[in-house]
Amino acid sequence: MREVRRKPATYADLENLPPNMTGQIIDGELWALPRPSVAHAQASSALGADLQTKFGRNGPPGGWWILSEPELHLRADVLVPDLAGWRRATLPALPNENFLSIAPDWVLEVLSPSTASIDRVAKARIYAREKVSFLWFVDPEARTLEVLRLEGGKWLQLGAWPAGEKVRAEPFDAVEFDTAEWFLIP
Repeated sequence: MREVRRKPATYADLENLPPNMTGQIIDGELWALPRPSVAHAQASSALGADLQTKFGRNGPPGGWWILSEPELHLRADVLVPDLAGWRRATLPALPNENFLSIAPDWVLEVLSPSTASIDRVAKARIYAREKVSFLWFVDPEARTLEVLRLEGGKWLQLGAWPAGEKVRAEPFDAVEFDTAEWFLIP
């Protein structure tokens, strides 16, 4: 019996998705998911605004590019994290392209029932392979923040906090955040 192999997904597959879908190529496979929920968007937007205000552009302590839903071309994988950040030493200037091929220093994935296993397993493995130093997971349903640091090629959990706790979390531990502001009011 002959094994039938599927062709790996291509960038053309991403371009052919309807506009209400977000596409990614993970381990050669096309993943097409609907746009996120309002709770998901709120968590990502609020956290992104917090980080942009405190770390982006020229604001102290500064030195970061914080981007919402950047398209990352990491070898054969095309990923779209909810937020990603590059230290200015890693990425001195933003490229004039629609994607980035330099791995970020930090990634945020906002978990949803349809993406949690992809974010925690497949994408986390790729981020580790590409030496992303920090990976944060925010769960809008559980109202939690989980912070991981890459050590020796493995993810080490630095901590997890519920909404409402004041947090200083690497790599942004120079500033205290109020996690309650990132979530919709229950």
